[in-house]
Amino acid sequence: MASTQPDEITQSTPMEGVTSSSSSSTQPKGDTSQTQPDTTNATAASTSQEIPAASDQAVQPPMSKNALKRMRKQQEWEDGKDARRKMRKEKRQASRLRKREEKATLIAQGVDISTLNPRKPAPINVPVSIIFDCDFEQYMVSKEIISLGSQITRSYSENRTTRYRTQLWVSNWNGKLAERFRDVLDDKHNNWKGIDFIEGDFIECAEKAREKMKTDGGKMTEALQRSIDEKVPWVRDEKDPLPLPDPQPEPREEYKDIVYLSSDSPYTLDRLEPNTSYVIGGLVDKNREKGICYKRARQLGIRTARLPIGQYMVMQSRQVLATNHVVEIMLKWLEYENWGDAFLSVIPKRKGGQLRQQDGTEEQDDGNDDEEEEEPEERDGENEDVGEKTGPTPAN
Repeated sequence: MASTQPDEITQSTPMEGVTSSSSSSTQPKGDTSQTQPDTTNATAASTSQEIPAASDQAVQPPMSKNALKRMRKQQEWEDGKDARRKMRKEKRQASRLRKREEKATLIAQGVDISTLNPRKPAPINVPVSIIFDCDFEQYMVSKEIISLGSQITRSYSENRTTRYRTQLWVSNWNGKLAERFRDVLDDKHNNWKGIDFIEGDFIECAEKAREKMKTDGGKMTEALQRSIDEKVPWVRDEKDPLPLPDPQPEPREEYKDIVYLSSDSPYTLDRLEPNTSYVIGGLVDKNREKGICYKRARQLGIRTARLPIGQYMVMQSRQVLATNHVVEIMLKWLEYENWGDAFLSVIPKRKGGQLRQQDGTEEQDDGNDDEEEEEPEERDGENEDVGEKTGPTPAN
């Protein structure tokens, strides 16, 4: 009994294996089909994972020479970021050292340093807001978006150092321009003072600006006070730069403190008003989208206006201004309270601008308007929708 029990145990183990294998082999065909899909499904799954990868590689078109060139330039730019940072630091240090040496030399000669570099007066905040409407990225290529970013940067720089400082706002801060400021420019705009970046639209910016101007608007200058005391009526020009078939809707009361600047507006801006937000369309598109800023504001029941360039300036080229030029002109008006002086101090000399005689003796032929409208040459970074179209009369 003792000798046979181990033999039975020894035999039982392999017999169980044989029995399980044989039982599986003797299953009906229907049962066999249930055991095989594990391998089939695994094979199908691995095949389905391999096919898209192979198809993606096959579908991807080869990169053009220009695309490869741009990629190499971008990589070179990224690789040289640390070297450029180091170079800028060395230049700043050398500049400081040179200024210290010059200052020491002048002091040794008995020169009063305070008379050579008088301090500029501190900027004065005023209750005027300027809003950049950046909701037009779908109409611009990458180069134009980069140009818009440079214009906003220059506008901030000018507003920071000007005599009278406005409140700056940037709306629709949630697209490619915001990505560029974050990824390429290292979020330096987060350290800027006196400017707010909002993900909402320009109306939301205007509402926030309205509240901010009530609580922390700044000083009411003489020029802005005269805009209240000598209020100029909002009169439509005789000539409509962009006639539309539907009637002009009345401005909405809740948006009465918003003015959208557009070259296609039938109204001319006479003075800047306090506690008002002026919207500039962030669109650099070489005038491909005709009147898009004006139509947007018109549809929303918002007042529109254009700068009075034709009233004050005689131009040898098209009256197309970059966004930062519009901001600078408005800042200069706050300082001079004169559009002619503001235009003359800001408009680039390459445009050949001259101050117009207010008696109308330098009027140009109206027949040149259409011809200049069709000129293809236009410098990068210029925006048709923020200035005024070419034309000698105030209606242009």
